[in-house]
Parts: sequence; structure tokens; C-alpha cells
Amino acid sequence: MSMSTRYPLLLGLLFSVFWIVLAVSPVSRDVWWAENIPVLMVCAFLAATYRRFRFSGLAYTFMAVWLFLHTVGGHYTFANVPFGWVTDLFGFERNHFDRIAHFSVGFYAFALAEYLQRKRLAHPVVVLAFSLASVMALACAYEIVEWWYAVLVGGDAGVEFLGSQGDPWDAQKDMFADTLGAVFALAVFAARERRGLFKRALHDGRMPV
Repeated sequence: MSMSTRYPLLLGLLFSVFWIVLAVSPVSRDVWWAENIPVLMVCAFLAATYRRFRFSGLAYTFMAVWLFLHTVGGHYTFANVPFGWVTDLFGFERNHFDRIAHFSVGFYAFALAEYLQRKRLAHPVVVLAFSLASVMALACAYEIVEWWYAVLVGGDAGVEFLGSQGDPWDAQKDMFADTLGAVFALAVFAARERRGLFKRALHDGRMPV
């Protein structure tokens, strides 16, 4: 079994152990369930499609970042993740762990772009634009789901799941963080593709345009 084949399996095994440990005695079991439903959905999707389409190691790494961060947020609730040292270091007025997690949501644009590019489903420019727009749409949809859940459940569980920490612009800032994460991931993707194009051009004896 090659390293490219083993790596996703090892990463999945590591995350499974991590998830099981943090499933024990979360701060709020109601919030834990709400936060872990999307985590389990992503894991199930990646496991189901593993044999039919295998992403690159970098794509799996990018996707794993969000899975790990979101699992931590589900255990503690995002507003209560032990992140005080960062808050104190930069003089923030709130816990910004959720912003980092939202930034990592944008990393999924890399995997989407990789899939579209490898399947040759669109022009490279369209691949980048569609991947960015998809993350932005997903970010918007998730904020709506958070609002619905908070209204439906109410009480402390609803407040903790919403995680606004008193910021009236929390939803907009979360979506912006998602978008910035996608821009970063797509910049990495474009750089990787450009490097691959350059290497192929050198091999063929011509410079890329």
C-alpha cells in the first residue's frame, strides 16, 4: 500500500480516536450533538467516496483541519474553548476560536477545486470562481441553520450553539472568515497547479503561458 493510499486512512484513524476522546463528557450534550452532525456527515461522505475518488494528501489535510477544530468546539462549545491565552495576548474582547474554525471551513474549496479540475468539468477560472462561491453559499446556509436551531431549541443550548458572544455582526463576520479561508485555500491550489504546469512544460521543452 502506497503512502498516498495510507495517509488518508491514517488521518482518518487519528481523527476517529480524537473524536471518541472528545465525545466523552462534553460541556453540553445537546450542543455536542448539534455541532457533530455536520462532522459525521463529512466523515461519512469521505469514507463512502474514498474508493471512487481519492483526493490528494494536501486536500485531505485541509479538510481534516476543520474536522479537528469543529470537534473541539463541539466538546467545549465554541465560546468556551480554552483559548484565553490568545485572547489575552492580542487583547481581544471575545473568544475567537470560532473565527479560526470558520476560516478552516473555507479550506474545503481546495478539495472542490481539485475534484472539478481533475474531472475537467470546467475552465480553471470557472473552477476557482465556483469553488469560492460554493463556500460562500455554504457559509450563508450554515448561519441560517444556526439561527433556526437557536430559535427552535432556545435556552442555554440555543445560545451556545449560536455562539455570537454578544456580537450583533457575528454571522457576517463568520461568513467573511469562511470566505477568507476559501481565498487562501484556492491561492494554494492555484500555486500548486501552476507549479505542476511549469514542471510539465519543462519536461516538454516549452515554457508555460
